[in-house]
Amino acid sequence: MNKKIRVLLADDHSIVRAGLRRIVEDSEDMEVVAEASDGREAIRQVLAILPDLAVIDISMPGIDGLEALNQIRSHLPDMKVIILSMYEEEQYVIRAFEAGARGYISKKSVPEQLTDAIRKVYAGSPYITPEAAEMLALRMARGDARSLPDSLSRRELQVLRRLAMGHTNREIAAAYNISIKTVDTYRFRLLKKLNLRNNAEISRFAIQNRLITP
Repeated sequence: MNKKIRVLLADDHSIVRAGLRRIVEDSEDMEVVAEASDGREAIRQVLAILPDLAVIDISMPGIDGLEALNQIRSHLPDMKVIILSMYEEEQYVIRAFEAGARGYISKKSVPEQLTDAIRKVYAGSPYITPEAAEMLALRMARGDARSLPDSLSRRELQVLRRLAMGHTNREIAAAYNISIKTVDTYRFRLLKKLNLRNNAEISRFAIQNRLITP
């Protein structure tokens, strides 16, 4: 019997995880060896179990998917990770691959795309849905490969999204294990870089650029 691809699933919604598990385990060549409901648990499970591949949701409480990916790769540079997301905008795809993801798939994708992504990434090839690839191609054709949100660092984008969603500096500091003073510094940089005046304008900016949903 051929070796099955050992997959870890990380998503903060149990119903979503159950659906993903069903899709994966309906395929004879793969199995789910662990599940995680947040970023911290995903990191712990990956380091403890060493799956062949991890499918991690980009939006989770505490440590989000990109931060979890970053921490996992700091310990296991060769770990194969597919980012799962409800966001289809180009900036998320770009940031996922910049952070070291080997694949990016939308939650709107058909089940066959998930299993296809797992097989291709496991075999060593990157995976991106045709829809996302088309958006990236159009963006390059327009000559605007880097928009204003893309000029922000990964941490700045994380803090921006948290501020836009109404999180306090203390909550943000706790989520990313940094000091409140450091969050203040990131907030100051954001206001300066984006020419904004306060958190209300940060929220408007985030909604306009589809970094959060209203």
